Amino acid sequence: MDLVASLPTTPKAWLFNSPLAPHLDAFVAHLSRGRYATQTAKTHILGVAHFARWMTQCSLPVPLLSEQTVRQFMSNHLPRCNCPRPVLRVRNDLRAALGLLLVVLRQQGAVAPVAPPTGHIADELRRYEDHMRDARGLSSGTRGGFLRIAQRLLEHKFASGIVVISELQPIDLRQFIAMQLERVGTVSNAMALASALRSYLQYRTTCGDPVHGLLGVISAPAHWRLASLPRALQPDEVDRLLASFDSSVPSPKRGYAIVRCALDMGLRVSEVAGLQLRDIDWGAGTVTLKHTKSLRQDILPLPEVTGKALADYLLHERPQTTDPAVFVRVLAPRDKPIGVYAISQVVRAAYRRIGLTHGRTHALRHTTACRLLEHGGSLKEVADVLRHRSMNTSLIYAKLDTPKLAAVALPWPGSAT
Repeated sequence: MDLVASLPTTPKAWLFNSPLAPHLDAFVAHLSRGRYATQTAKTHILGVAHFARWMTQCSLPVPLLSEQTVRQFMSNHLPRCNCPRPVLRVRNDLRAALGLLLVVLRQQGAVAPVAPPTGHIADELRRYEDHMRDARGLSSGTRGGFLRIAQRLLEHKFASGIVVISELQPIDLRQFIAMQLERVGTVSNAMALASALRSYLQYRTTCGDPVHGLLGVISAPAHWRLASLPRALQPDEVDRLLASFDSSVPSPKRGYAIVRCALDMGLRVSEVAGLQLRDIDWGAGTVTLKHTKSLRQDILPLPEVTGKALADYLLHERPQTTDPAVFVRVLAPRDKPIGVYAISQVVRAAYRRIGLTHGRTHALRHTTACRLLEHGGSLKEVADVLRHRSMNTSLIYAKLDTPKLAAVALPWPGSAT
């Protein structure tokens, strides 16, 4: 409560004379656990104090708080706010503070949890997700992408009524696809859209719906499998990439360890983000990967250079936290792991520092495969290291195995050899 005691008299009175007064200790403790900077914590408390005054004026009890009441405060009160100074009116700061407040109140059971969406479309999407998870074994990321596109389709056709797939006509599907491609007209988006729509309609076939005519409407850009070369980093680019994690960048040891995990073990971004402390067996020199893209548990050898990078980060840079994740946040809240997006941003920022124009983090896995081939490894070894379920996935790297390709090349007609 020292933070509250240090506030000016006016916002302090707003807090202590409001329905939120019994929950102040829990809110301050939440900020303390997250190791928020003192000024940031004070800003959050000032934002809650402003909201507390509005609650008192409206006679609004704590159990009725929700995201809707926060929106009402932001849209109705804030534009014409005449609360006496000092008062926090910065929208982004208020939104962050009140979001944390709702989290704390829900942890205490003072506010009802977020209600799941209801209605015919929500029920349909829940059944579809159950099918993708239980029958097809798709990962949460894949399910989320497919669900978003299925939701847009259903809202486009059945926004005001019951979902009746037999009423979905080819013209509806064409219009929906055209609308989506107007928003983002890239080839990758078109391919993702086609894949998601086919997935949903194939699910509807398992429900007995005759949707084969609709499947014929879905077309994707021409894509010749194995037509392109995998984009890998050259040896000098790898050296410059690793050297770019110096003292001028934030959390250099963390960034260096992240890139080493992807380069040396061929880990996907999601696998790097999901690494837990208990997954590393330092004595045996192994790393256990759980909940991978192929829904398996894999045990990989931990290269010495990768282990040293991880140990250096864990011993000298990783913030103190109770979270079991290897890679955690350096900004508040510091008791949470960093996610897939943050991992990608670390790699892309390193690309920009050394002048690489592309930003695909997957290039690090390609580099792992190319290194194996250059040192005499086979396609089977590439498939094992990258953990491909099918050898066909690894065939694209055959184009990069120049020595073996040269051994099977036929003489050019008319040449001396």
